[in-house]
Amino acid sequence: MDSPIAWLLEGPPWIQYRTRLDLLDESKDSPQVLAAHKAMIADPQIQGLLAKLSNWPESTLTTHKAAGHPLHKLTFIADLGLDINDSGIDEILRRIVEHQSPEGPFQILVNISPKYGGTGQDQWAWMLCDAPLIVYALTKLGFKGDDQLQAAKRHLITLIRDNGWPCTVAPELGKFRGPGSKSDPCPYANLLMLKMLTTMASDSVEDVAKTATETLLDLWETRKQRRPYMFAMGTDFVKLKAPLLWYDILHVTDVLAHFPWTHSDPRFQQMTDIVQSKVDAQGRFMAESIWRDWKEWDFGQKRTPSHWITMVTLRMLNRCGKYCAPEG
Repeated sequence: MDSPIAWLLEGPPWIQYRTRLDLLDESKDSPQVLAAHKAMIADPQIQGLLAKLSNWPESTLTTHKAAGHPLHKLTFIADLGLDINDSGIDEILRRIVEHQSPEGPFQILVNISPKYGGTGQDQWAWMLCDAPLIVYALTKLGFKGDDQLQAAKRHLITLIRDNGWPCTVAPELGKFRGPGSKSDPCPYANLLMLKMLTTMASDSVEDVAKTATETLLDLWETRKQRRPYMFAMGTDFVKLKAPLLWYDILHVTDVLAHFPWTHSDPRFQQMTDIVQSKVDAQGRFMAESIWRDWKEWDFGQKRTPSHWITMVTLRMLNRCGKYCAPEG
């Protein structure tokens, strides 16, 4: 494929910032990276996200697929590379860590309908389909409360079983769980736990990471026979979509690519081949499905190539040796 680096460097400042760091391997202290970071923070779209997050929790979570929920905005700014030294971040993190469960995971404001086993009332709680994201974001954003983070990580990691992480929720949510067999692993929970593990020293979590990567790869291999907790890996799964917040091929491959032992696995290679096949003649990638809550962003339309999806895809392919980024 042709190199789209010059095109990426003409994109919004947050694209320029991540391109220089992730594809050109430039130093965070280089003048170009510092300038891109400064412009990113000042960007109206980024300021809009920070304004919303300053009201954390802002809204009650009723479904983890709510793309506009602050949980996903928080993860996105962490993915972009904002940190606690940026104006407003410290206050956002302070509000988040005010709610930590006795078990360790951080809580969000949720409302589970009685027909699904909930109370129908707003309450602070955690589930394995949100708690790992909060730990991931806090770590990436530079939260300094190491004891609090370690308590959350330890508890979440201990919940693993031989076939990966199951659907698990806080004690106060009672018998609530997703639709599926209790013995099944939850595909989304395993994806988010692996995402959390990417922020930790690899040698300290290798055993559990290998269990979870095998879980996701096995789910891909048996995708025509299995849909645990109703997470299918069919037509919609293989569409490129951003931001990376749900269970889809770009999110799964982006996370799996952090773990070197997956790179030579035929199942992982099948998925990355599918992703790579979607490139255009200029080395760019386009959104094939969109989240309406993000329609104002460059990945919120399907008409033209997306800077963000292109950068994320090339970074993933670069990690596993399928794309050779030019030298900076």
